[in-house]
Amino acid sequence: MDYQKLGLEILARVGGKGNVSKLTHCATRLRMEFNDDSKVDSKAIEALPGVISVVVRGGQFQIVVGNNVQQTFRVLQKEIGQPQTGAQKQQPKGGVVSRIISVISTTFTPVIPAITGAGMIKALLAILKLAGAIDPAGTTYRLLDTVADAAFFFLPVLLAYGAAIKFECNPILAMTLAGALLHPNLAQMLAAGTAIDFLGIPVRLADYAGSVLPIIFTVWLMSYIERFAEKVSPTMIKFFTKPMIVLLVTAPLALVVVGPFGIFLNDMVATGAAIVDGKAGWLIPMLMGGLQPFLVITGTAWAMTPIATGQLTRNGFEMINGPGMLASNIAQGAATLCVAFRTKNTNLRQLASSAGFTALLGITEPSLYGVTLKLRKPLIAAMIGGGCAGIYAGLSGLVRYAFVSPGLAALPAFIGENPMNIVHALITCAIAIVVTFALTWILGFDDPIEEANEEAQVAEADEVSPVFSPLTGKAVTLDQVNDDVFSQGLLGQGMAIIPSEGVLRAPLDGEIVTFLPSKHAVGIKGDNGAELLLHIGIDTVNLGGQHFDSELQVGDRVKVGDELVRFDIDAIAALGFDLTTPVLVVNSEAFQVQALPKPHGVHAGETIMALKANKEPA
Repeated sequence: MDYQKLGLEILARVGGKGNVSKLTHCATRLRMEFNDDSKVDSKAIEALPGVISVVVRGGQFQIVVGNNVQQTFRVLQKEIGQPQTGAQKQQPKGGVVSRIISVISTTFTPVIPAITGAGMIKALLAILKLAGAIDPAGTTYRLLDTVADAAFFFLPVLLAYGAAIKFECNPILAMTLAGALLHPNLAQMLAAGTAIDFLGIPVRLADYAGSVLPIIFTVWLMSYIERFAEKVSPTMIKFFTKPMIVLLVTAPLALVVVGPFGIFLNDMVATGAAIVDGKAGWLIPMLMGGLQPFLVITGTAWAMTPIATGQLTRNGFEMINGPGMLASNIAQGAATLCVAFRTKNTNLRQLASSAGFTALLGITEPSLYGVTLKLRKPLIAAMIGGGCAGIYAGLSGLVRYAFVSPGLAALPAFIGENPMNIVHALITCAIAIVVTFALTWILGFDDPIEEANEEAQVAEADEVSPVFSPLTGKAVTLDQVNDDVFSQGLLGQGMAIIPSEGVLRAPLDGEIVTFLPSKHAVGIKGDNGAELLLHIGIDTVNLGGQHFDSELQVGDRVKVGDELVRFDIDAIAALGFDLTTPVLVVNSEAFQVQALPKPHGVHAGETIMALKANKEPA
């Protein structure tokens, strides 16, 4: 796969580099935000080779590329440089929840490599300690443990960078504020236990190491203060007055108000999670195991990340995300591999085999968007299997000791002080695999017809397929159409209809493959292999959709007689447009097209053509 070419093609279809306001990536997908969403052609992007799916969730435009997403990201980053933002930027869309999720995802995405790497070092140390290969009291262990702890201790500094990107303010100043929250002087004053005030206002000091919410709130506040400082600072001395104002105003507010409030919310959430864990320890892993695909699809999976990160920082382990995600990821992989075993479609088998093993290792997006979501029944099986495995994970008290994407490759993250924890993790995986694979096999799925065989099926068919009239009016031969392209059959054979009623209907069963914004032309690929073009009027594209009405979308399935487009015959005719509507078989070389030869009146739904597949298409 040429990821250089893919990156350039994506950039061209999102409106160019000037339209990209934010660009990040996670393990499998590009995450983008735009100055003008109307310039983005999502259908064209999804059709690109190398793109698994396109998802718009959580205030972000997400392009699922797979495990090689970083290569595409580097191409885009090189071309874009610093993302452009300006006055033309649209106001944030979506509700409060969507915007909160967007903040969390944008803030955490740049941090993931650091906390994942640190988490795996923690897991490695646990294995070495368990095997007696390293002395926990030795300096080597302590130094490596310090490296692993650094990402969590200085988590506010790392989060400050991502938050600054989201809130469009200076990342260095944001990281400086995070450093102020973590400064040793504050720790010393906190340890001393003496009363502290700022200008007579009592200050409630807290331990901000590993905290999440305080720094996000602080950077959000800083973004407004920075804009204020930009306005009030004289141009000649703005270089030093602006950062001085930002730090001088934001830091005290962070220490006096914002930070303590964030800690309060952190503690409240932690207490709530502890209560749920104490009353029904199986509940959260079951919900996460069963609903994780839904959370990923809707973009809300990020909502639990701050809670899980907080637990890891405070306790050295977490039970919010890890156990349920392990069950869900393994179930997703099992469902996808079952599809690979059962499908007769060569392309689907190749995709499912690769995506299934990737999901077992902990990366589920290729499996979810490329296989199970499209087939639906395997997704249902994966959610049930993940929920069953999640129940066991909860009842057994399974926890995750490191922040990694749970899967077979990350099982060391479940090795810790409790030696049985890894055993419970393995049993959770086994339950997810067995239950999901069995359910997928039993439920089955609609196996898609292999594209390579479609032409053969058309060529080998002996039966005659009717094409029904899409309009009520007068049927005429193509040579009577007042347009040489149509009348000479340059776009395909067929006939035309002069409509007396402004309703265009489906002439055969199939899928909508073309529908122009002007709504005057519809392309249908029939189940019989025929590709039809229905073109309402001559030169009606110039109307730009005026006097046409339709909710039709590319990819919609239609049956004979389904309403496609409504149009105002009188209004269009009054503007001087010819309403003669060609009905063309675009791939007519594959068929013997038998059109009714003489002009005659027809009603929508009456047969106007018969198609017989050529045994040896031209």
